[in-house]
Amino acid sequence: MKQDSKTETRSQFALMKERRFAPFFWTQFLGAFNDNVFKNGLLALVTFSAAFQTGVGHDTMNNLGAGLFILPFFLFSALAGQLADKYEKSRLIRYVKLLEIVIMVLGAVCFYFHQVWGLMLLLFLMGAQSTLFGPVKYSIIPQHLQPGELVGGNALVESGTFIAILIGTITAGVVSQWEQGPLVLGILVIIFAILGWVASLKIPEGPAPDPTLKMRYNIFRESWHTVQFSRENKSVFLAIMGISWFWFLGASYLTQIYNFAKVDLNGDPSVATGMLAIFSIGIALGSLLCERFSGHKIELGLVPLGSIGLSIFGMDLYFHTPAAGGTELISIGTFLKDANNYRVLLDFMLIGVFGGFYIVPLYAMVQERSEEHHRSRIIASINILNALFMVVSAAAAVLFLGVMKLSIPDFFMVLALMNIVVAGFIYSIIPEFFMRFLIWIITHTMYRVKHTDLRKIPDEGPALLVCNHVSFMDALIIAGACRRPVRFVMFKPIYDMPVLNFIFRTGKTIPIHSKNVDPVTYENAFTRISQELRDGEVVCIFPEGKLTTTGEIDEFKNGMEKILAQDPVTVVPMALRGLWGSFFSHKDSSAMTRLPRRFWSKVELVAGDPVAPDQARAAMMREKVLALRGDWK
Repeated sequence: MKQDSKTETRSQFALMKERRFAPFFWTQFLGAFNDNVFKNGLLALVTFSAAFQTGVGHDTMNNLGAGLFILPFFLFSALAGQLADKYEKSRLIRYVKLLEIVIMVLGAVCFYFHQVWGLMLLLFLMGAQSTLFGPVKYSIIPQHLQPGELVGGNALVESGTFIAILIGTITAGVVSQWEQGPLVLGILVIIFAILGWVASLKIPEGPAPDPTLKMRYNIFRESWHTVQFSRENKSVFLAIMGISWFWFLGASYLTQIYNFAKVDLNGDPSVATGMLAIFSIGIALGSLLCERFSGHKIELGLVPLGSIGLSIFGMDLYFHTPAAGGTELISIGTFLKDANNYRVLLDFMLIGVFGGFYIVPLYAMVQERSEEHHRSRIIASINILNALFMVVSAAAAVLFLGVMKLSIPDFFMVLALMNIVVAGFIYSIIPEFFMRFLIWIITHTMYRVKHTDLRKIPDEGPALLVCNHVSFMDALIIAGACRRPVRFVMFKPIYDMPVLNFIFRTGKTIPIHSKNVDPVTYENAFTRISQELRDGEVVCIFPEGKLTTTGEIDEFKNGMEKILAQDPVTVVPMALRGLWGSFFSHKDSSAMTRLPRRFWSKVELVAGDPVAPDQARAAMMREKVLALRGDWK
């Protein structure tokens, strides 16, 4: 889908006014809310209501309920992925929502007549219904949103989901305590199931990417086959593993919240609910901030930032959990009167915020880099692995808390340390994540980068970018602003600089040197440029061949014409504005030989109209870049 100019500047919340997104958002929001009203209402009644006792222990029933809800994700995700790839998605969503209405009507009857085992069976069916919805939910987003909207759309979905979970959990807890609680719960789940179906009627058509797909029904074989789809692309598979690891962490924290509140904070259920609320708000806030921090593109640099925050504040939670005192449990009001407790709440909120930074770019990356004809099956593999990791998280809790007798704060420290190990493993295999993180840190601490008309860079196919060369940071600023990966042609002494060399190597930068000084590097550079263009990549050159020493744009060399003679591709002129005089420029003295005079200064990257290869000449392109730059150096 071609990106228009509006997506560069408008807020993600504008999507909530558009039919291509808003009906889908409310459909999934109401579904997540209803799931949690039903599930948590049932578990609360089993725990606290005499009318819902079965003779089986509360812990056993709660674990059974959680298991029955997760089990369908193992059993039916492969089928759900095939259905979402084979059939039109909006119709499939409506069928799934009709199934929800049927389940909720039966649930209302079971709530009214106190049929616990019937409700348990329906909980399994609710899990199955959620399993069918999952692949459609994430694979329809890239069909309706432009590339520059993927992060914002996923952020809204993730934040909405966690807010819905929170509201649904609180609603279930409150209503289940009423005298007529079972009846009210039954009525509520029917009403919201119907509202979800009504919202789904407005979802635009999502064409089937693979209507000729032959359905296969062997659960175990197809589950394995579905996971194999995700392994075809190494970066996608590592992103999926990262997503599943997040659900391992999330399940570990959320499962322990009630015991942590009671045992370590001496709090009653209202304290646990408050902590759940602050965690969910943190996830929502972090998710929504992703778009602002990523500049309307998929910014993988936020993923390591999220990992760092998850570990730092997980450790801080261990060090600042107050010693429990007294025998009487305190309410949330009493809990908030003690200033020492605010550190715990802040840690839980920031774990949520950095979790949002971590998870949203990964979902968007999977959507963007997956082949469309089996994208839904790749999403289904996420559900399978998420469920597996959540089960493993329960086993880990049993091991550390039960067998090894660790305290819950000790367990939180173990999770933080495990996160460091997992993150290090992922980023060592795919250094692109850490490379993007370094670019993001540099370009967001030293500069405020505004970009204009970058939509003029083609969304697909090869292109040659030509830009003025002002500072050592030029390539990083361009790489951080452009949605597509860019292959830079870099003067070899700059390419070899410490720290920057890691970024350049990871970003597949092409080193070049003067033909007279290093003819081998010179020829190899043009060979690689040609190969990258033939592979459909975007290549950026600085035709001046060196950093400016005067602030003016020097003569453009004829290397650009040599490139176009061999590979005639579209040429896009670009200009950097505001970098002259920065620490990394040659103004007044050599770059990086004086103390920095400014931080977070305003910089702009602007793109011009594409130029046909047969018209692009060095002198003419210099004039275009000069016009784009204007007087602001």
